Amino acid sequence: MFISIEKPLTELERVFLEPTDPTHRQYEALRAYCVEGLPSQEGAKRFGYTRGSFRVLCHQFRQHPQRACFLQPHKGPHRAPKRDPVRDQVIALRKQNFSIYDISETLKAEGHRLSPVTIALLLKEEGFARLPRRADDERPDTPRPTAAAVADVRRLDLRPRQLRTKFGGLFLFLPSLAALPFDQLLGEAGWPGAKKLPAAHAMRALRALKLFGNARPSHVMSAVFDDGLALFAGLTVMPKRAFFTASSCRIDPACYPVLMRLWHDATSTLGLQHGVSFALDCHTMPCHGEAALVQKHDVSKRSRRQKGRLAFLAHDADTRVFGYANGQLQKAEQNDEMLQFVAYWEQRTGQVPHALIFDSKRTTYANLNRLNQRGIDFMTLRRRAPKMLAALTHLPASAWRRVALQNVARAYRRPRVLDDTLPLTGYEGPLRQLTVADLGHEEPTFLVTISCAVQRRRSLNAMRNAW
Repeated sequence: MFISIEKPLTELERVFLEPTDPTHRQYEALRAYCVEGLPSQEGAKRFGYTRGSFRVLCHQFRQHPQRACFLQPHKGPHRAPKRDPVRDQVIALRKQNFSIYDISETLKAEGHRLSPVTIALLLKEEGFARLPRRADDERPDTPRPTAAAVADVRRLDLRPRQLRTKFGGLFLFLPSLAALPFDQLLGEAGWPGAKKLPAAHAMRALRALKLFGNARPSHVMSAVFDDGLALFAGLTVMPKRAFFTASSCRIDPACYPVLMRLWHDATSTLGLQHGVSFALDCHTMPCHGEAALVQKHDVSKRSRRQKGRLAFLAHDADTRVFGYANGQLQKAEQNDEMLQFVAYWEQRTGQVPHALIFDSKRTTYANLNRLNQRGIDFMTLRRRAPKMLAALTHLPASAWRRVALQNVARAYRRPRVLDDTLPLTGYEGPLRQLTVADLGHEEPTFLVTISCAVQRRRSLNAMRNAW
């Protein structure tokens, strides 16, 4: 029997093996991963990183391998050469009830350029507190933003006149919008409104922002003075950001599914073609309230779980419009929401979707089998498992096939692909699995879709039906 006693580390060895400086720790972790071939999981555990943060560290190093690992501290002056000469003047202006922005403009006129942040730091050093909110008559007489009029449909003037607008293309949608009973749809759905701003006018204003491609309704402030945008909505002026923020809180959640059904049936009379392929996804709308009765859901962009509402969206792959949405989704319902969309689409159009693309976290293998039985093609991401990754290490290089991605604006255009079939629990028959590597990620991507035999049989049936 042998007993191994580890030798205690000396003080010099601890400097390298147990780094305390953040940049030194990053250097040792990257060196162990790139030079010694240490797996990312072990490297994260040894140097005190989480798996996600260590993968981000390795990814950033691969993107910028020439970056400096150790930076010397900047030895600059320990005083503020711009701030000190005008310190007395800043204090004198603050005693006259000038704000940091007023002081910055006054000094700028005299040739001293100090930002409001710098002035705020100077005043904090001198012990000055923040100014209380002032009325307009207490502020200095300087140019101020022009206040737009209040949106009121009762003051709308439709007499012939000429106006200039940069949103003239919106009026091309008016014939299609006039062909729909828009006001009636909102009334049947129970949409809230007001005398100054009825529900139909508020929704037309919101549609106008979406049609010309505005990122968010809160960005409307740059276009509130445009007469053409207000005329499209049937208003004197466009509603402000505060209205769009507060109006969503007044809408009853039960109104959304009713309006979605009514809108879908009304637009079907316009002769618009419905899509056949859809991309399905769930998005978490974070809730920052402390006592909110909401569940925790995955936020993929932040790589964490957070309280919020889960919204299910169906995006048409051809027309790039949303054909279905559900913002009241619970965690126990997310796996079956895909089947609810299929039932909804069949009820409204008379046929099921031809193809669906979605994430594996949003369904189960049994639901994949139900889609296959309905004759719906699908493609989904499969969750990585340690056994799956370990099996790839024993495959020879000849098992992979190198492909070239055409017309793709990305750095990794020649990934390796492994095409295979596999059975899954709860799914009847084989499935086709595509394993894609060299896409810029540390681990390969697993795609699961219907088998080639099933795809050929469905293609032949479609050709027979067409003949």
